[in-house]
Amino acid sequence: ISEHTLREVYLPPFRAAIDAGALSVMSGFNEIGGIPSTANRALLTGVLRDEWKFKGFVVSDYTADEELIEHGYAANSREAAKMAFMAGTDVSMQSGLYMRHLPDLVASGEVPMARLDEAVRRVLHVKQKLGLFDDPFRGLDGPPAARRAENPEFIALAREDARRSIVMLKNEAKLLPLPKAGTKIALIGPFSEGTKDLMGSWSLFPGQSAPVGIDEGLRAALGPDSSVTIARGSNVESPLPGGIEAAVAAAREADVVVLAIGESQKMSGESRSRSDIGLPQPQQDLAEAVAATGKPVVVLLSNGRAMALKGAVRNARAILVTWFLGVQTGHAIADVVFGDFNPSGRLPVSFPQTAGQVPYYYAHKRSGRPSPEGAPGTSFKTRYVDATNEALYPFGFGIGYATVRYDNVELSQERMTMGDTLRVRATVTNTGMREAEEVVQLYLSERAASVTRPVRELKGFQKVRIEPGASKVVEFALTTADMEFIGRDMKPVVEPGEFDLWVAPSAAGGIRKRFVLTRE
Repeated sequence: ISEHTLREVYLPPFRAAIDAGALSVMSGFNEIGGIPSTANRALLTGVLRDEWKFKGFVVSDYTADEELIEHGYAANSREAAKMAFMAGTDVSMQSGLYMRHLPDLVASGEVPMARLDEAVRRVLHVKQKLGLFDDPFRGLDGPPAARRAENPEFIALAREDARRSIVMLKNEAKLLPLPKAGTKIALIGPFSEGTKDLMGSWSLFPGQSAPVGIDEGLRAALGPDSSVTIARGSNVESPLPGGIEAAVAAAREADVVVLAIGESQKMSGESRSRSDIGLPQPQQDLAEAVAATGKPVVVLLSNGRAMALKGAVRNARAILVTWFLGVQTGHAIADVVFGDFNPSGRLPVSFPQTAGQVPYYYAHKRSGRPSPEGAPGTSFKTRYVDATNEALYPFGFGIGYATVRYDNVELSQERMTMGDTLRVRATVTNTGMREAEEVVQLYLSERAASVTRPVRELKGFQKVRIEPGASKVVEFALTTADMEFIGRDMKPVVEPGEFDLWVAPSAAGGIRKRFVLTRE
């Protein structure tokens, strides 16, 4: 990536963490500009220390200093230790390189004693701020983790967080919520039973707080005259002998199919890159066979990334993105499926039309030859020949059991000067029959600048609750800082010009307004 992209896109979240009080930073396994991060002095000292005035310590990721050799950046472990330490990596994790080589490197003068003192001082400074000199066992005198995990308050919080994380992408003909009484459900898919894969990567099972499976959650919510029939149908990545036949039979006897599919624990998370972000073929085959029965299908998509949905999954009557919801997965899903909770989650990533669109992000740059939205463009335009440019489901998207309308977007002024505050107001009306919990989003784009700018950027959002038939006025305050970007000299700049803003329910569409920023 270029230095401009680094400073414009990737560094701001790290800067925000430092400004919020982070006391340590970990150098990653990646490289930037041909230099591995653990040995990148420009980043670890130039940006982190000199520019941001960071006072904490830097620790390498697991054996990242030793991996400078495999990167082809260091010839041996001694050289790797010196490179990492002199670049600004204060603590070596796991490799042991500093223990083996720093004494000799300091004795030989290759590493100044002042640099060693500096690294030690940084670590001691953090320990002091944490109170570890007064009590080295601070935080370990409470009840064990297993007992804390069983705390009813924590369990209730896990359920609330889980159901608020669910994103409803589709609900044709108001298939959801399902009735609790008199309903025959066929729960089909590799995640219909079991709990391990519902927890996601880097999860533990402390004590007796076993996760609640989807089958358990659905059954606990249903009335006595309803039923849940389970048919696994397929394994996550391989066919299950006789599985599809059993699933089809179960679907034919049911009123509705709940299809629990997606990624396993080992398919998502750290060190889990995939070349194909679609469903594994056995699951896709299962979905097609179940859809062919003609029964309405509710897809529960367990996943840790945006996925390319196709065929019967894409065309299902209802789709819920359930991610990896944790110990209360089953109850949280049941709360949404049966309408005890109105889904209010929104996508933190865009779902592409196909894997070929990846990497896909809403804040992309403009093109000199833009293609019309909504359809493949004409020749010699920026477009795909076999798909539209737009996402299948854009960043920020999500629906619930209520419907809302946006209107009356007003600006406090159409011209603002540097240092002013522009107030943006919009009316959001609940046109449905249930309480709405809407995430109102504000996007901004400068029409012309000294460097090219994204088509739009998120500048604010608010979640508001609105009673049926009621309206709420949502207000945002835009300041000059919201219009700042990295200029040609790699420094933050604000330039006068015309700006477009959108008040919208997602990164696509919305109500657009225009204003002008002037110097005075």
